[in-house]
Amino acid sequence: MPRGIGKVAQEASFYGAVAFFFVLAAFPFYWMLITSFKTNGDLYNVAHIPFWFNDPPTLEHFRYLFGQTLFVRWLLNSLVIGLCVVAITLLTALPAGYSLARMTGRNGESLGIGIFLTYLVPPTLLFLPLSRLIAELGLQNSMWSLVLVYPTFTIPFCTWLLMGFFKAVPPEIEEAAIVDGCSLFGAFIKMGIPLALPGILTVVIFTFTLTLQEFVYALTFISSSDQKPITLGVATDLIRGDIFYWGEIMAGALIASIPVAVAYNFFLDRFIAGITGGAVK
Repeated sequence: MPRGIGKVAQEASFYGAVAFFFVLAAFPFYWMLITSFKTNGDLYNVAHIPFWFNDPPTLEHFRYLFGQTLFVRWLLNSLVIGLCVVAITLLTALPAGYSLARMTGRNGESLGIGIFLTYLVPPTLLFLPLSRLIAELGLQNSMWSLVLVYPTFTIPFCTWLLMGFFKAVPPEIEEAAIVDGCSLFGAFIKMGIPLALPGILTVVIFTFTLTLQEFVYALTFISSSDQKPITLGVATDLIRGDIFYWGEIMAGALIASIPVAVAYNFFLDRFIAGITGGAVK
């Protein structure tokens, strides 16, 4: 009997902890959802219960967002920036990570750690020299400045991640492909990349998410509303002085978070395999 009670208590504590962390993680999304559909009268009335609808839901915040702001343009800008940065990161990090993984001795590992350490440099130390670079190139107030700057922090981490993943691929597979007539580059394309697909998907999701949520560089380099990504547009154009358009802000945040949430859930298994494989091996 005591053993049964102990087992029940153990299971109850486990599921209680899971429920606690689930509520902790899901509450911000729930708050965004109900705030997006609340009327302003319901939203700002302190006598109403804030966790549910006291008045019927409304779409007025979404109408304002799509009809009276440049929200669609911000979405397109973020999409273009994210796709360009993902392409640049893959073209750079894939051969770099493979080369470091196949480098003999401790030089490859030391160089990989050195590259990863550059990712840890905070943007607050880099945006001033990068501002000078952007000015010299004539890209001020343009979203293409972000396409140029964002790879400076996506490439180091993704190179380190892919290096760990390519180390898990036995070099004998590529050597066999070379014996069969492939060049070194051909073996990398035909054997290395398919076997490292979970790591590549991890890099794609990580890079796109990072560009979607970055704020400091976007705020530094861009001031025109039609050039802003969604993070900057929502945070600046929907806050005027001390007036916060909470309904529209939450609606914009909800729309921006849905594609990322879908991507993470759709590729969850491969994403976990990529993170653990690249970090541990």
